[in-house]
Amino acid sequence: MTNSLEENSSLALPQLSREDPLCVSKDVDWKETAEAHVFMADMTGLNKKEVKVEIEEGGVLQISAERSIQREENNGDAMHRVECATGRFSRSFTLPANARMDYLKAFIDNGVLTITVSKDNFNLLHAVFN
Repeated sequence: MTNSLEENSSLALPQLSREDPLCVSKDVDWKETAEAHVFMADMTGLNKKEVKVEIEEGGVLQISAERSIQREENNGDAMHRVECATGRFSRSFTLPANARMDYLKAFIDNGVLTITVSKDNFNLLHAVFN
């Protein structure tokens, strides 16, 4: 009698889908400081040309990325396997009333996308007292 992981479904490891190949974490951290809303997302392996950050109508922060196939062969070297080469990523967040839609700063450093949306503390105070 064998007891492999594949035979016992409760112990089986999840299979990675080849249909969802972009190797970027879909998890985004959102923290609020006294001055801003700060979003951080793992974008390892992507450059700033492959990542798009925008604020859409209704105060929705949209983060998306797309990577296309890159098949470069240099000096006669041949790729034997290309994994996580293509795919899309998209997340959206509805910003609160105190977010300044006109001031957004985004940058990628060491594979982490950081987006800072300044807060309008005057509007927040006005909303609380009215």
